Amino acid sequence: MKRKDRSDIIFRRVLAVFPLLILILVGGILFKLVTASSLSIQKFGFTFLFTRTWDPVFENFGALPFIYGTLLSSFVALLIAIPIGLGTAIFLAEYAPYGVQRVFSSLIDLLAAIPSVIYGLWGIFVLVPIMRTNVQPFLGKYLGFLPFFQGPNYGVGVLSASVILAIMIVPFIISVSREVILAVPQVYKEAAYAMGSTRWEAIQTIILSYGKPGIVGGIILALGRAIGETMAVTMIIGNNVKISASLFSPGYTLASVIANEFAEASDKLYLSSLIEIGLVLLFVSIVVNSLARLLI
Repeated sequence: MKRKDRSDIIFRRVLAVFPLLILILVGGILFKLVTASSLSIQKFGFTFLFTRTWDPVFENFGALPFIYGTLLSSFVALLIAIPIGLGTAIFLAEYAPYGVQRVFSSLIDLLAAIPSVIYGLWGIFVLVPIMRTNVQPFLGKYLGFLPFFQGPNYGVGVLSASVILAIMIVPFIISVSREVILAVPQVYKEAAYAMGSTRWEAIQTIILSYGKPGIVGGIILALGRAIGETMAVTMIIGNNVKISASLFSPGYTLASVIANEFAEASDKLYLSSLIEIGLVLLFVSIVVNSLARLLI
């Protein structure tokens, strides 16, 4: 027994090393980002987050256009993805036959595994022409009285980037929501049917109410993926340092500006400002994912 206890203690201590390595890795990344962006932090302080000017020539940097573009494109992507994802999850969990569930589950997993650069190429050659010639003129004609649908139809812009992001995050919403719906105890559903509820009433009042924390958690996880997406958004959003209410206008995101300008940043302050943008993006991702974990 002593030998077993000793071996168990050794095994437990060896296992404890692995999560400690993860903690060291995250701490090392955070430390490096803070030290590498110290020059920008010292010069601009908190005004860096609220300044809309990004001028490498005169060394005047502000992250507000990129924060705005990131939040706007991610929010619009959620508006598109949530109804599609949640509706698909309900259909697969409650209505679809078993064979259909297996086929669609495989397709959803395949959709999540496609590299983002492939989505970007598809967006350039397929989505952008459709948006420029069909979708944006239609929205401008019938909803042009709103500031969100005004301006020239470039094809590239925040709306196109949001559609790409919605396609990319839909599999996350479907997978998490479907598992949450399937986890609802069957006795709750049977009790609802016994009280005379229709299937839709049981889904609305029992299943969605019971699984709401998990579904919201899955949505926030998808939001975290949308916030950090780089390649596909960079290829579609237009990369223009401008704050505009119009979804047709080109924009910029935190991840896109790092990908586009990091190789050109020869000046120390310029490089430090880009690294500080990475620090902001890291904090946003940590907060979003932590909130999702708490909800799930």
